[in-house]
Amino acid sequence: MSVFTNRLSRSPEQAREYTSAILGLLGQRDPRDVLRATHDALRQAVAGLSEVELSVPEAPGKWSIRQVVRHLADAEIVWGWRLRLVLSQDRPTITGFDQDAWAERLHYDAAPVEEALAEFAALRRTHLKLVSTASEADLARFGVHAERGEESVAHMMKMYAGHDLLHLAQIDRIRAVARS
Repeated sequence: MSVFTNRLSRSPEQAREYTSAILGLLGQRDPRDVLRATHDALRQAVAGLSEVELSVPEAPGKWSIRQVVRHLADAEIVWGWRLRLVLSQDRPTITGFDQDAWAERLHYDAAPVEEALAEFAALRRTHLKLVSTASEADLARFGVHAERGEESVAHMMKMYAGHDLLHLAQIDRIRAVARS
């Protein structure tokens, strides 16, 4: 299992390794820059792909580009909820979610890519506006993630930016497989 596998049932050590790996993808980049650029990068990554190519998994048991794009749209819903909780409540509990169960039970394999991209774009714009008006004190507010412990708004921004980079690289790999 990859360090980037984000299963709901992982150990605290696996959660720390995941966090470290995601933050490592971001490195010294400004998370706001990455968060702002992701939608255009997604659009470019799927440009010119047929419906068949969008549905080709990277390998057996792995996701297709269609599924990754739908996951990103749903992850944006999750981030929005978490942001609102942390900005409006003191030390709220932040629950995890089983991304593979969502992919299966919410039929990511049949998700219209254009709809998922549009949802992602609208949600991301809303969330960027929300954090752009946040004060330094707001950015320091935190919730308690069920698996990873305390996470501030600023930390969540870094995590979601790293998450974006992870999935953009995944889409590049899948695109190469689909086009071969």
